Amino acid sequence: MKLVVFVEGVKEFDTRWIGWAGVNVPDDVGQRALTKALAEMRCIPVFLDEEIVNQYYNGYCNNILWPLFHYLGLPQEDRLATTRTFQSQFDAYKKANQMFADVVNKHYEEGDVVWCHDYHLMFLPKCLKQYNDKMKVGWFLHTPFPSSEIHRTLPSRSELLRSVLAADLVGFHTYDYARHFVSACTRILGLEGTPEGVEDHGKLTRVAAFPIGIDSDRFTQALELPEVQEHMKELKERFAGRKVMLGVDRLDMIKGIPQKILAFEKFLEENSHWRDKVVLLQIAVPTRKDVPEYQKLTSQVHEIVGRINGRFGTLTAVPIHHLDRSLDFHELCALYAVTDVALVTSLRDGMNLVSYEFVACQASKKGVLILSEFAGAAQSLGAGAILVNPWNITEIAASIGYALEMSADEREKRHQFNFKHVKTHTSQEWAATFVSELNDTIVEAQLRTRQVPPLLPNKVAVDCYSKSNNRLIILGFNATLNEPVDALGRAGQIRELEHKLHSNTKEPLKKLSDDPKTTIVVLSGSGRAVLDKNFSEFNMWLAAENGIFLRHTSSEWMTTMPENLNMDWVDSVKHVFEYFTERTPRSHFELREMSIVWNYKYADVEFGRIQARDLLQHLWAGPISNASLDVVQGGRSVEVRTIGVSKGAAIDRILGEIVHKKGMKTPIDYVLCVGHFLAKVTFHLRLCYCYRKIMIGLADPKLWNLMKMCINFLSQSYHLNHLQYQELCYPNPILTGHHLCQNYQPPPKPVRRQLNTRNNVRCQT
Repeated sequence: MKLVVFVEGVKEFDTRWIGWAGVNVPDDVGQRALTKALAEMRCIPVFLDEEIVNQYYNGYCNNILWPLFHYLGLPQEDRLATTRTFQSQFDAYKKANQMFADVVNKHYEEGDVVWCHDYHLMFLPKCLKQYNDKMKVGWFLHTPFPSSEIHRTLPSRSELLRSVLAADLVGFHTYDYARHFVSACTRILGLEGTPEGVEDHGKLTRVAAFPIGIDSDRFTQALELPEVQEHMKELKERFAGRKVMLGVDRLDMIKGIPQKILAFEKFLEENSHWRDKVVLLQIAVPTRKDVPEYQKLTSQVHEIVGRINGRFGTLTAVPIHHLDRSLDFHELCALYAVTDVALVTSLRDGMNLVSYEFVACQASKKGVLILSEFAGAAQSLGAGAILVNPWNITEIAASIGYALEMSADEREKRHQFNFKHVKTHTSQEWAATFVSELNDTIVEAQLRTRQVPPLLPNKVAVDCYSKSNNRLIILGFNATLNEPVDALGRAGQIRELEHKLHSNTKEPLKKLSDDPKTTIVVLSGSGRAVLDKNFSEFNMWLAAENGIFLRHTSSEWMTTMPENLNMDWVDSVKHVFEYFTERTPRSHFELREMSIVWNYKYADVEFGRIQARDLLQHLWAGPISNASLDVVQGGRSVEVRTIGVSKGAAIDRILGEIVHKKGMKTPIDYVLCVGHFLAKVTFHLRLCYCYRKIMIGLADPKLWNLMKMCINFLSQSYHLNHLQYQELCYPNPILTGHHLCQNYQPPPKPVRRQLNTRNNVRCQT
């Protein structure tokens, strides 16, 4: 049904449908013949062999994702065949998605929009973007998306989320489903959720709700057809003198058919005067007849229907007419038109378009819609329908009585509200809106990219390095040189507290630091002991606690701050941090010599933010109300420190000490900054990082290769693959500062390019 709705919805566009043919065609001759036949209908087949279909479609899609997304949970491992384990099914799922991507890539032309549909193709956006990152890709889910607590039970949870995030636009039927998806990305992947979507290292994936509709004109026009009118006449004569209640569902666990029938039984029990005045017509379209769970459901429904008909039926009439088959379109329209009350009791449903179809056919009857609050349609038709909890049999029974006795005036008002929505929110409008939003998202992303400085140009950086004689390299430590930390927090918090230098950086740093033409500064918010432990073996400068403490690894620590600083505030702030650490699971605080940092990176995101706001209120109301302190709220941290302590403010003092100690005579002609402090440091450095060639002479080719290796590692590591820099243009490509040259001349005011700090890596300072 969804496939039909989609094709009808995009009929105004030049579309081609790419999908599995539904049959196994192993030979080339058959594949070519089917491809040619489908081409006439603008369809392109993807050929999946029988094993892939069993593992991918019957296995991972229908046995794992579908139950999970409908809150039925994951199947137990012992219920699966040996060859259908989670991993083997997931491997088949990825392989099938790649096969879809191969077919898309074969037919893709520049400018095309690729719209991926449903949980069967969650890996497809990633596959497509790997082929062409400029491709316009949207993804839409036709089922519910579960809460993050449900989704996190899925073994492949992170891979699926990241694959979907490769799309430019992600769509859902309702705001609730979109909110669940953003929450899952935030809580499981540790990404930043925004009102627009999900942000990952500067890339924004738009997430929005696009309620699907139907082609309402198709139904309203069908009611005028002679064959439909004839069916309506027959039905009215057949059920003359009785109110008609209708249920149209797939025979599925999520449709709540047993609950519906049991509620009708309770209504008949409590309202004996209605027993011969109302009839329930239940159309149950069989699905997956070979699955034991569905066979059991069929038997259960038949048993309940038989019991109720035997209890309340007569020789001439029964209260329930149950059909285990589908109806053709004209029969269905006629049945909708003569119905007084429609019952939709889905336990969990992405949208449920039966409710829309019923409303579209009720222009004359003005029937009442009883709708489950767990169907996506409840958010669209809820104001005109009677919403019920399908698990509450008593509530449904009472709603049946209310609907049957509802006044004509109220029926008219409810119908007009729903009919207006169905007429305006059609499948055509849904498709046009999604494609339009996708195109707008691409344009907005391009504008956003223009405002953000580009990625570090490795070749230019290496070329400038090779031609310079006095180089300064300023490196961060946290999120730059340290070991990667698991974003999910599995031992990640312990690793973060240890602050261990990444093993792959040791050899490049050693060779770079031994080069007499290169000065390296590690500028970090960490304490002195942490930097000593990780960098004592190198020939470099260490700046601890945001530049408060400075030393060369061959000398002792010195302070760059005035003596006799007032640190009486530390104990009172520490008590506040201890209080919130005890009450915020997986948070911790770090006591430094000149500051205190409370970190809630591994705590629940929403709870952590609430606690951070509360903590700030406690601080301002008490310990620091009259103190000269800076309170800095980072992405997921709160830091209290002495005024004037920052990496940017400290860089002048650090450079002065370096120039003085080294007795520099040659101006610094190359500066490279790598770290999440970049915008602040470059502001104070007035860094010249330009594309013009510096004609100073070539350096040792070995160092050229060495620097290339170092830059490649830093820029390609997981936390720097979106490394940004700020380019300031000076007439002279030599970095100057009032400590660096005796004949210092202030440079002209730079033309500063605006840096969008939203896309920088968040830091605590």
